[in-house]
This record gives sequence, structure tokens and C-alpha cells, in this order.
Amino acid sequence: MADEELMKRSDEWYEKAKKEGKLKANPTEDHRAGLEALQNPLRRNILKRLSLEGRMSYEKIKEEFRLDDVHAKFDMGMLVDTLYVEKEEKEGRSEYYLTPRGEAFLANVESKHTLK
Repeated sequence: MADEELMKRSDEWYEKAKKEGKLKANPTEDHRAGLEALQNPLRRNILKRLSLEGRMSYEKIKEEFRLDDVHAKFDMGMLVDTLYVEKEEKEGRSEYYLTPRGEAFLANVESKHTLK
């Protein structure tokens, strides 16, 4: 994707998240929550896998990362709450995909690391 196209998509996503009240009012709190979410290597690996797959169902994430319901709900909830991942209900099942924030994290921070 061209840089200009990526920037446009990112700006549109940011405005949508702001309108929906998903962004934290305090940028420091938003940053702290993001750092907390991404300290966990499992959550970083989920982001990496989503970048390869595009979209993944809740069940596939559980299976791929050998998670029980408690851990899967916690980890995916944290990634959704910090806006690195979006969740979409599709035909009675949950699917997850990266947001521009998640893509930027991978491009700027994790680009030199391989999937574990």
C-alpha cells in the first residue's frame, strides 16, 4: 500500500475512532494502556499473525495460540480496547483484524522481529 493511501486510511480510522468515543481523553493514558497491552509477547504475536492472515476468527486464534476462553477473551479484549485490533461479528462468529494503529506498531516497532 502506498504511503499516501496508508496515511489517508489511518486518518479516516482515527476520525472514526474519535467519533465513536474509542480514543481515551488523556493521550498519556492511551499510551500507557497501549504499552501495557504490547508488553506481552503473545499479544504481539497475535498482531503479527493477523498481519499475515488479514482476518482471523476467535476460534482460530484460540487454536493457533493454544488459549482457553478466559485467556483468549482477556488478550483479545485488551488488543481491541487499545485499538490495535478491531472485532467484527460476522455470521454469528467474531473475527479480528488489525487497525491502522496495529499496522503502524508492526511497521515501526516489530518489523525486524520474526513470528515466534
